[in-house]
Amino acid sequence: MGNNKIAVGLDIGTTKIVAMIGRKNEYGKIEVVGTGKAKSLGVKRGVVSNITQTIQSIQQAVEEAESVSGITIDNVVVGIAGQHIRSLQHSDYITRNNADEVIDDTDIENLVNQVHKLVMLPGEEIIHVLPQEFKVDSQADIKEPRGMYGGRLEANFHVVVGQVSSIRNIGRCVKSAGLDLNQITLEPLASASAVLSQEEKEAGVALIDIGGGTTDLAIFKDGIIRHTAVIPFGGNVITDDIKEGCSIIEKQAELLKIKFGSAWPGENKETEIVSIPGLRGREAKEITLKNLSKIIHARVQEIIEYVYTEIKDYGHETQKGKLIAGIVLTGGGAQLKHLRQLVEYITGMDVRIGYPNEHLAGDSDDALSSPAYATAVGLLIEGLKHEEKSEQITQEPTPQVVAETKTTPTESLETTPKVVESPKPKMKTFLEKFTDRFKDFLDNAE
Repeated sequence: MGNNKIAVGLDIGTTKIVAMIGRKNEYGKIEVVGTGKAKSLGVKRGVVSNITQTIQSIQQAVEEAESVSGITIDNVVVGIAGQHIRSLQHSDYITRNNADEVIDDTDIENLVNQVHKLVMLPGEEIIHVLPQEFKVDSQADIKEPRGMYGGRLEANFHVVVGQVSSIRNIGRCVKSAGLDLNQITLEPLASASAVLSQEEKEAGVALIDIGGGTTDLAIFKDGIIRHTAVIPFGGNVITDDIKEGCSIIEKQAELLKIKFGSAWPGENKETEIVSIPGLRGREAKEITLKNLSKIIHARVQEIIEYVYTEIKDYGHETQKGKLIAGIVLTGGGAQLKHLRQLVEYITGMDVRIGYPNEHLAGDSDDALSSPAYATAVGLLIEGLKHEEKSEQITQEPTPQVVAETKTTPTESLETTPKVVESPKPKMKTFLEKFTDRFKDFLDNAE
């Protein structure tokens, strides 16, 4: 296990920006060597609204992580979320020139490239193209078409689309903070890597990540991502409701929510009262906990019903789409008292809280296994996977290419069908391609 490989996850959230540096230890677990966190001031509902402030917050988080770890950060894996993200299902096919040759990565790549040519709404760009299942000639439900014979290769895709301008702005902030973009990942996918087990993804599970500005949903079934959605409400709207409902300032509302808040109004008695100091010599305010939890309950119920509609639209109520493992709640909002019971009550599904400690080394700081860090840990995991992949690409195919012929590597891959390793370097994931295109775009835009 190459222990020197280090990756950095940068979670640009609505409430906080977290930079997390980590590497894998000899047991394959993730050792976090430094974390930095800054208040996020320039992000609204997952979208950058103030570039200067976001750059400052990123720099602050990165500097803190650097000073804790003694490591200088130059490139990061960034997550994108935000209310502009939507996903669609699309199926496409290619007809192969020679049905007597086996299907390989090139065919799959051609198919994926075809999906990338889909015409989007103005200002939108395809972020991820995720194949669901393939169909070769008329044989359906194939998970792995490589190595099969067939003239027509067809697949269903889960296509995730986002607004170019929002993604550019995040890229620009990262670049202006003096960092390179190593990779861009959809935040619900990152959180899923951090808190879901493979068994849950197989059985069928919905991951609900309740952040400050948005609530992200990712649905897995048979080990494949089936549906993603970003809902433009999160913990901040709950705080706003408390602020308005109790006529107090935001800081007090946030504290009330964290310390005394509950999603289940039946819990509190009428007599439980919290006194809040007035501003500048004004009278103190008395708020009953019952009222507080009524306010929270109403808003949380709205968010969960919104998400549950998405889950039902995906087809949870059909036999084929049933999510046996139920729901996993994560993100800072998952720490709200009695939220799990409320979600179980609204959806009738099994619910657990997802902590990102499954992949972390045993001696990690307890604070890191809080659901609030799920996305940051997930981005770090994605970054380490990416590092390993690029390491394999640089290590493996070279000796073989040299041994086969003395032409340029690209030609030799075409002309010598014997290069066994070619799938590994060949398959640049769609995301890496997207990131490459995106990097070029940023460089040209400067």
